[in-house]
Order: sequence, then C-alpha cells, then structure tokens
Amino acid sequence: MNLRAAILFTACTFASAQAKPAITLDEFFNASDIRSTAISPDGSSAVLEITAPDWQSNRFKRDLWLYTPAAGLTPLTHTGHDSSPIFSPDGRYIAFLSDRPLPNSDKSDKETPARIWIIPVTGGEAYPLYREPLDTHAFQWSPDSQTILLSAQQLLSKDAEAAYKAEWKDVIQYREQERGDVLLSIPLAAAIREAAATPAPHAESKDDSAKPAYPKDARIIAQSPLTIDEFAISPAGDRLAFESAPISHRMENPAQFEIFLVPTDGGEPKQITHNEGLETQITWQPNGKSLDFLVPAAGGSIEGPYQDVQGRIYSLDLATGKATRLGASFKGSWSQITVSSDGTLLATGLTGTSTGLYRVDGDTFTSISKLPGTFDRPIAALHGNGILYLRSEITKPTQAYLAPSLSKADQATQITNLNPIFADRAQPTWKPFRWTAPDGTPVEGILIYPPGKQDAKNLRTFTLIHGGPADADGDSFGANWYNWATLAAANGWLVFRPNYRGSSGYGDAFQLGIMPHIVSAPGKDILAGVDALVAAGIADPNHLAIGGYSYGGYMTNWLITQTTRFKAAVTGAGAVEHAANWGNDDLTRDDAWYLSGAPWEKPELYQSEAALFQLNKVTTPTHLVGGDADNRVSFLEDVLLERALQTLNVPHTFLVFPGENHPLANNPWHGYIKVREELKWLEKYAGSTP
Repeated sequence: MNLRAAILFTACTFASAQAKPAITLDEFFNASDIRSTAISPDGSSAVLEITAPDWQSNRFKRDLWLYTPAAGLTPLTHTGHDSSPIFSPDGRYIAFLSDRPLPNSDKSDKETPARIWIIPVTGGEAYPLYREPLDTHAFQWSPDSQTILLSAQQLLSKDAEAAYKAEWKDVIQYREQERGDVLLSIPLAAAIREAAATPAPHAESKDDSAKPAYPKDARIIAQSPLTIDEFAISPAGDRLAFESAPISHRMENPAQFEIFLVPTDGGEPKQITHNEGLETQITWQPNGKSLDFLVPAAGGSIEGPYQDVQGRIYSLDLATGKATRLGASFKGSWSQITVSSDGTLLATGLTGTSTGLYRVDGDTFTSISKLPGTFDRPIAALHGNGILYLRSEITKPTQAYLAPSLSKADQATQITNLNPIFADRAQPTWKPFRWTAPDGTPVEGILIYPPGKQDAKNLRTFTLIHGGPADADGDSFGANWYNWATLAAANGWLVFRPNYRGSSGYGDAFQLGIMPHIVSAPGKDILAGVDALVAAGIADPNHLAIGGYSYGGYMTNWLITQTTRFKAAVTGAGAVEHAANWGNDDLTRDDAWYLSGAPWEKPELYQSEAALFQLNKVTTPTHLVGGDADNRVSFLEDVLLERALQTLNVPHTFLVFPGENHPLANNPWHGYIKVREELKWLEKYAGSTP
C-alpha cells in the first residue's frame, strides 16, 4: 500500500468509526448482566445466571445458561425465576434457587419461597428438592453428591403459628418475634423419586399441625439464634463452617457476625472467631485444616475495634484458632477469593482504577494476568485446574471466561457474548485524572469523554459520585440505573468520576481519611478536582452538573450547600442528616464509626456534617429520586430534602419508586425512568447556554 492509499484508508477507517450512532436510552437499558456463576468440578463447563429486563412483566427475568465445549452456551432454564446455580461434586446435577410455582400446584398461590430445585446437567425438567414453604438462605452439596445441606428460618408448627396470631393479631413484636435459622440435610434420592412419581398436589396430614413442617426426609443438623446466610462444607464432609448474621439484617453489633463450626451429623455449633470484622466467602483448604475468608472493604477489622479498612484476606488455623493475614503487602483492597484443588489461593484486588487477578501466597501476591480492566468473581474447579471468571472494561461489556489453568488465565475462552450492541455504537474514551486536595493529599479519578471528544477543552461536565463510600470508579463496564456514566458521555457530557477520600484501592490511610468528617473531607477532594478541571481548561465552568446515588447522594446533597457553581444536581437515596439516618440505616454500626460515636456522643459532628442545617444556601436546581422501601437510606431523608427545597423555592422534582429497596432491583422501568429524567434535568439546567 502506497502512502496516499494508506492515508485514505486511515481517513476512511476514522470516518467509519465516527459514523457509528450513539447508544440510545432503550439500547442501554436492554443490557443483560451475569449475576452468579458456577464451574463444573472438572473445570470444563460452566453455568451462568443471566438477568435481563422483562418490560412487559415489569420485572427482571433470571435464567440459567449452560456452557459446554461441545455445545457452547445454551439455555438451561426458561422460567425467568432461577438463580444461584451450584454443580454437584460428581458433575451430574445443578442445584439452584427458584421462586417458580411447584408442579401440580395452584399457580394462583402467592406464597412462592426461594426453594432449591434440581436439574440434570444433560437437561430435562427441573424438580424441587422439597415442596414445603421453606425459604432457603444458603445451600451446598455434600462432597458425595448424595445430599444437599441448606439454611432457612426456623419454622413454627401450625398450632404455634395459630396461637401466636390469636394472641398478637397483626401487632408486630419488633425484635421478640424474630427467629433464627436451622441447618438441614435433605437427601437427593427422595426428590428424584418424588419427581419420577409425578406427585399430586401436596397436602399435609392432620398430625403435621403440632410440629414444624420441615421436609419429611430432612435431618436437622443444628439451630442458630441468628441468620445463616453463608456456609461451607469441609472436603471430608464431616464438618460445616458457617457465618452468623443478625436476623434483622441490621449491622448493629459486629459480635453477631462470627464463624461457627458444627459436625454435619449434628451437634452444637462452636464459635471459632471473636472479633469486630464481617467475615465472608468462607473457603476450606483441601487438607481440611484451615479456612480462608475475606473481610470486605468497610467490613470492620478482626485486629481490633471496628474501623472501615480495605478488604483483607485471612487464614484461620482450626487447631490453634489463630487467624493469619494473607496478602498483607498488597496496598489495595482485596475483594473476592477462591481456592483451587491444590490449595492455591486466588483473589481479585482493587488498586486505583483497575481490579486485577492475583495468586496470594503468605504475605506476598503475584499477578496472574496482564489483561486490562476489572476481574470479577473467580471460581476454581473442585477437582480440575480450570478457573472461571468475569472481566470487563469501560467500553467492553462484562463477559465470562473459562481458562484451563491459572497459568493460562490470559488464554481463557470467552464463553459469552452479551450486549454486542455496544460494539456497534460510538464509544466514549477515558483516562485517569489526578489532582491534589487542599491538604496536599494526591487524589485520582477518571474522565469519560463523549465519543470523538478525547482531550477536547471547555466541555460541559457532569461530576458523577460513586456510592459506598468504600468503592472506586475505574475501568469496568456499567449499564444500569446506578452506573450510567457512559450513557451520559454518549449524550455529550464529559463525566468526571472522583475517587475521593474514603474510596478503596488507595491504601488504608486514604480510606480511613473520611472519618469523622463524613462529607466535608471527601467534599473538599471532589471540589478540588472540579477546580482542577476548570483550571486546566477541560471543564466549562458555565456548564457544571453534579450527581450521585446512595453515598453519592449524600455527597451531592452536601456539595450543593457548599457551592453555587453547579447548574444542576441529580441525587438519589442520600441522607441530609445523620441522627435519624443512624436509627433507620441497616448499617448502623458503620454510620456511628464514620462520625466517631452515637448521636448523643458526638452531637456536634452529627450537626456540622449534615446538609440539612445548611440547606438555606442551596440555589442549584435539584432532581431527587428514592425507593419508598429503602432500608439503607430512609426514604424519609428524600422527603425531608424535598420539603426543604419546596420551602426555599429551589427548582426541584421528586420521583418515588414504589416497592423498591436501596437498589432499584424490582422493576426495570424504575431505573429507565430515573435516568431518562436525570438526563433531561441535566440538559435543561446545565446543558444549554445560559
């Protein structure tokens, strides 16, 4: 090819790339997502839970897809109600949770607990492990694949339930009526027999009324006064380790989050940890002598009093009861762990704007992949060398990858091709952006440019603040109501995503730097970043907007009391004060840590760090959203902010999403409408020339 031809070819290629249309709102919100994964025991196959919006039914559908080398990725279930798959250790079956109706049942019955269902790997009809109304919290296969162990709330007998209702009617005993969990073992053979017999509709005998209606073949292993949302069975199958949690799911006391051991043939659970960390991802080493576990970012600390350090990994020696920290030389935040069949500990870890895949050995760690982006949810095969993981980049949707071994993680087979529409649309570009906070601390974030606008100047700029605050924005894909930065970029906004004080991935000191100034300290970081963008000529000071959800909403509410530079604000599920929110938030202990005490212990901080008492300074037109069933940030915080803006005659609007908790996870229309109206608000007040 001669020089002139090469220039023409390059020009045509550039023009073709620029000719791609921008992603539309409809296309963006039609994105599918991988919610959970499982790898076959030999490492050759995988099953994925893939979710997608069901616009006609006003819900998200969840189905299982099976990957095999011979057939590729094929649908395994079709009901739209199936989740959390696990292969049996012999590789013959897949167990999963589903709230689908029972076979031969009255489909008008509104009682649809999350039961365990079984389906052969070779396909066919799924059948329930039990028919009783038992709502499973966690489950695992026994090592011999003959039984399934599960945890669920302890049941009352019909007689006890009737007596309780007769005494209390519809009155709620706020704490007294709570019941802990039971650990059960249910043989698979009984479910297979019942499925083969095509059973008639289930009917209880008269004798059942005096005892809890557990499955007739179930064996009670243990009972706990607390919830059991996670457990793991030893390689020999003789012991079970579980993590306790409060029944109310409110983090009031770290002592309720501990690891217990119990024999699988039954017995009294023995508590083996005593600390203020929130242990999770309990994993047995193949020799059965120790447990590995993770304390996630903002999950407390096992070394001393509760504090929000970054994610840490530990190994617990069962003979001595001593916990040893692993990968301590890693300066970022560990996020997920898995153990291979030879005992190798594999983990994902966040540093700066990327999450890598690492091998952890004692205090040290080694990267096992040179690929960019964000690795997520690695799972090692039970018997083979295979590993399954997810990976994404800002402009590349999350896909699942299956590698034959750790050493070949970068040569993994991509087994999904979800959301291909994004590759056919004009892509935003991005780069890290660094600045210095007023106290001299270096801070980092990312800039996401509109398609074709890389390194352009004087751009209208939308500062989109992540929640957490123990989180960080970086090189990962997002296409939903919470992570919609690339859609904003497609609509002509330079999106600034600051990783302010309190974010993970920049060391413990940086994450701890938010306490006790929960909004004013990170607020200074964010405003300094905006000032740096303006000073560099990147951001147009006449077209600045700000927004965020959850803790991003906290910060948005605070920052519009500190400056009038933002022409528009979009905020959701963010508190404007901390005393009532301390009482309503399900992360009560976390709130008290951030402000160094309870409301009566630190009243001056609860007031000085609250937007409520400075709302008279607000002039920024503000768009609010909130779910009316939010247990993380009370919906009444949104109502309080709206009342103040109404009183102060500040332009605003308020959208209420019925039945939604903190995540807008029930109805896809809610997230769609949220972002549709937020884009309109930004355009109306900050996008046009004044």
